[in-house]
Amino acid sequence: MEGRRAAELAARQSFGKLVAWLTARCGDVAAAEDALGDAFLAALRRWPSEGVPRAPEAWLLVVARPRLIDRARRDRTLEQLLPELDAAAPGLDPDTSANAMEIPDERLRLLFLCAHPAIDPGIQAPLMLQTVLGLNASRIAAAFLVAPATMGQRLVRAKAKIRDAGIPFVLPAAEALPARSAAVLQAIYAAYTSGWDGHGEDGRDRGLTQEAVLLARLCASLLPEEPEARGLLALLLHCEARHGARRAADGSYVPLLEQEPGQWDAALIAEAEAALTQASRAARPGRFQLEAAIQSLHAHRAVSGRVDWPALLGLYDALLALAPSAGARVSRIAVLAELAGPAGALAELDAMAAAEPALREHQPWWALRAHLLRRTGQAGEAQQAYRRAIALADDPAVRAFLGQRHRAEPPLRVPGLPPPPDAAGCRTGGAPPPGAGGSRPRDPSR
Repeated sequence: MEGRRAAELAARQSFGKLVAWLTARCGDVAAAEDALGDAFLAALRRWPSEGVPRAPEAWLLVVARPRLIDRARRDRTLEQLLPELDAAAPGLDPDTSANAMEIPDERLRLLFLCAHPAIDPGIQAPLMLQTVLGLNASRIAAAFLVAPATMGQRLVRAKAKIRDAGIPFVLPAAEALPARSAAVLQAIYAAYTSGWDGHGEDGRDRGLTQEAVLLARLCASLLPEEPEARGLLALLLHCEARHGARRAADGSYVPLLEQEPGQWDAALIAEAEAALTQASRAARPGRFQLEAAIQSLHAHRAVSGRVDWPALLGLYDALLALAPSAGARVSRIAVLAELAGPAGALAELDAMAAAEPALREHQPWWALRAHLLRRTGQAGEAQQAYRRAIALADDPAVRAFLGQRHRAEPPLRVPGLPPPPDAAGCRTGGAPPPGAGGSRPRDPSR
């Protein structure tokens, strides 16, 4: 089984990098994906019996190359890739040391290629998630609330557009980078939240969050004058700093306000704070900077031992003025409950649902409503709200956590609220991703 595990690990760790390398040489994302897919299938068949090559990435590219050449010979639009692949072939040696075989990481260029203005803005972020991070159409469709078949068709059309329009596989000029950066940053954030939706325990999902952090670092370096790039990096680093504290030793869920700050990663928090400070010097606040500032306030509990609720409310007000979303409004109401009591917060929460009936399918709304009903002594309604919140929760540990709160006798304060899914499903919010129909991937910052 070692060969199979090695092939699966290579798929998790190298898919986007290798697709980007091949796309850089043929200009056709779909052709690169198809050839690499065949190579991974060959690895699953051969590595268990032949052994894992010393340089797995080079092996995969060597196997993918003739498949691309065969396709080029059948398709005149790909003829230009033949000399490119011939030129690259001598450098691919699967028998060399893995450390000596360096495959250039072209993923950042692929991200900006997917954000080209010729591509429909509504498909840019999903296209990045599939090509750079290897998510399948079904998973992307679920994140963007679109039917899988519809998402698949849109992705196919977008890749054809890149090929047929001959969009160059290069980083845009410096003056064009900011115009594309918003879509790139949103895709990186969506990738992180998609990995977080896997609850960070599965190897692939954990790897996805780590890849997103790496890409956020690259973007922050590439875009030193773009404060939102550093804001996104700060946000993801604050989330990563709390990863180990989200589960108790027995695997049970621990909401943010019940986490032990001593379990947070102080080095990641310090790096996040530095990135946020650098971003703030530009005096151009944005959605990611504000969400990172919210997480910074929570991180300060490790120093002060308390949460600055008035400051937190002010940050949510600023976030809602800049990037309104249902998630941010729910989390703001949770903060309001800490400052003004549960009764007024509950009234505001119900008024919110009256104006937006779709919230009746929003798990964080039900989780917060259950807590507030319980705190106001409305036990019967609280029981119903807890049952609905449990039914809508997709993390088994969160469901178990809500079940415990559901069965507990004494009224409890809102546990872990705000920020995002560490609050039993409540999340902070920002603008929805392009094409998400007013929704957005889950926010992991709690």
